[in-house]
Formats: sequence, structure tokens, C-alpha cells
Amino acid sequence: MPASGQPEVNGNPLEQAVRQHRSRRERAAKEGQRSIGQDLALIGVIGWTVVIPTLFGVFAGRWLDRKFGSGIFWTLSLLVAGVTLGCLMAWQRLNRP
Repeated sequence: MPASGQPEVNGNPLEQAVRQHRSRRERAAKEGQRSIGQDLALIGVIGWTVVIPTLFGVFAGRWLDRKFGSGIFWTLSLLVAGVTLGCLMAWQRLNRP
């Protein structure tokens, strides 16, 4: 690197690509940005955070409806409760530092 702090412009495209990639990674580390892989993992975790309480609510509701013969009362009630709980947990996960 010359004294000006700017990278040399060489004719080698591989070197230029490596320098550009390295500078992007350093800038992302300095600014605290997540990688695409980390973003995809977070999407997966958030999805399961909503799905698991929802499914638990549906299964528990179906069991209670069969036990008490109450139609879909418990299924619908616990489905809404599961979605609500899952969304609250996902919101907390997204706002975690």
C-alpha cells in the first residue's frame, strides 16, 4: 500500500477482488453489521420461535376440545395465544443486543 493509504491499482483482478472483499469485511466488523449467513440464521430462529408455541397451542387445544367435546373453542383460543406468545418472543429476540 502506498503512503497515501489508498491501495495500489494493479492489473491483477484477483488481487483487486481480494482487497475489496477484505475492506468490506473490515468495514462490516467496524460498523457491526451481520453477515448474510447470520441474517438467514436469525430468520430461521425467529420462524421457529413463532411456530413452536403456535403448534403447541393447536395440539393442546385439540386435546382439550376432544376431552371436553367443545368443538374448536380451545383450539382457536390456544392457537391465538400461541401466535401471540411466539410473536412476543420473536420481538424480544430481535430487540436483544
